[in-house]
Amino acid sequence: MKKTLLLAMTIAMGITASAYAANPFSDVPAGHWAYDAVNKLAAEGVVEGYPDGTYGGDRLMTRYEMAQIVAKAMAKGANADRLAAEFAGELDSLGVRVANLEKKSDNVRITGQIRYEYGDRNGDMQKTKGKVAQHRLRSRIFVNGNINEDWSYTGRFENNQSLKNSSGDDTLKFNQAYVNGKIGGAKVIAGKTDHYAGNGFIYDDTAEKIELSYGKDVKLTAYYGIPTDYGYDKMWGASVGGKVGNLSLSAGYDKFQDALNEIQGYGVPNSAKTGSDNGIWNLSANYKFGDFTLAATYLDSDIDLRDNSSYKDVDTNGYVVGLNYKGADKNKPGTWGLFANYYDQGAGTFVAHTMYPGDWSYYVDEGFKGYMVGGGVTLAKNMVYQLHYYDLEGKESGLDDQVIWSRLQIMF
Repeated sequence: MKKTLLLAMTIAMGITASAYAANPFSDVPAGHWAYDAVNKLAAEGVVEGYPDGTYGGDRLMTRYEMAQIVAKAMAKGANADRLAAEFAGELDSLGVRVANLEKKSDNVRITGQIRYEYGDRNGDMQKTKGKVAQHRLRSRIFVNGNINEDWSYTGRFENNQSLKNSSGDDTLKFNQAYVNGKIGGAKVIAGKTDHYAGNGFIYDDTAEKIELSYGKDVKLTAYYGIPTDYGYDKMWGASVGGKVGNLSLSAGYDKFQDALNEIQGYGVPNSAKTGSDNGIWNLSANYKFGDFTLAATYLDSDIDLRDNSSYKDVDTNGYVVGLNYKGADKNKPGTWGLFANYYDQGAGTFVAHTMYPGDWSYYVDEGFKGYMVGGGVTLAKNMVYQLHYYDLEGKESGLDDQVIWSRLQIMF
C-alpha cells in the first residue's frame, strides 16, 4: 500500500525527478527509485519517519497512517480529485473511523473572552445611588469537552477586576458548569448556565436549570430552575416561537416563585408581599427589511404588591420597541451596526434585565421608561467595540439617570 500511496502522492503534488535536500532517511539510499519523491514529501511535511531515522518503506501502513498522509498532502495543495479516485474505497471505509478519531483528538477545547468596560453617569441617580463602575476588566475561560456523539460538557471560569479601585476588587469564580445534549428529538441543557427570557428584558443572567427544547421551524422550550441572587427561590417557564418569511414571532410565560425578604430591592420590588410569586407573560415580534430589523416586546406581570405601599398602584405591564441597522460581525473586520430601544416597563416586568450591568435594579420597585441608542464596530477579527447611551427615569419618582457605557470585547 505504501508504494501505491507514494506514487499517487507524487502525481497529485506534481513531483518531478529532481534533487531535493539531503536524504533524511537512512533506509532510502540515493539510488532508490523513490529517493526524490520521499525527499520532497518529507520536505513538505507530508511524511515523517520513525524515531530511529528510518522511513520504513517496506512496512505495511495502517489505515490511520494513510489517512493522515492523504490529509497532509491535500492541505499542501495536492490534487484532491486524483487522490479521491486512487483511494476511493479506502477513504470511504475510513469515513466513520477517521471522524471518530478526529473527535477524540479534539475532545477538549479551550476558548475565552476578555472585556474592558467603561461607564459614566449623570442625573439624579448619580446623587442618590452613586457612579456606575467606571473601569472594569472581565475575563472568561470556557472549557468544552465531548462526552459522546450526543452530549458535551462546558465549564466557565470568570475573573472581574475594578481597575479604578486601588484594591483591584479581583475575583475569580468557576461560575458555570453544564451539559448539552439530546434525548430523542429534544435538545437538553442541564446545570448552571446562561438563561435568557423575554429577549433579555425579563432575565439575562446565570441560572441553575434544566431546559428542554423541541422543533426547528416552530420551537417549543420549557425549563425549571433557580435564579442567581435575584430574590426568588425558584423559577420555571415555557415559550413557543417560529418564523414566517421575514417575520419572527414568539410567546412565553415565566414564573418566579417565593419572593425572599432578605434580597428584595434587587430583582424583587420592595413593595412585593413576602413569599409572593411573579408570573410574566411576554409576546415578541421581529420584522427584518433590508438592513433593518424592527422589534417589539409586550410584558405583563401579576406581581402582588403590598396594600400599604406607596407604589401599590404602579403599572405592572409594559413594552420595549427597538430598531437595529446592520450589525458588527466578529469575523468580518470593518462591519458595524446601530441600534436603539425605547423602554416603558412596569414593576415586576424585569428580574435580571439585559441592560448595562446592574443599573436597571434601581427601578425595580416602580418600573422605568426611557431610551437607549448605541453602535458597534468590528475593529479586527474577534475584536468588537460597542458604545451605548441610556436616558431613563422612574415611572413614579421621576428620578432620572443618564449613562454612557462602552466595552471592548476580545474573543479567542
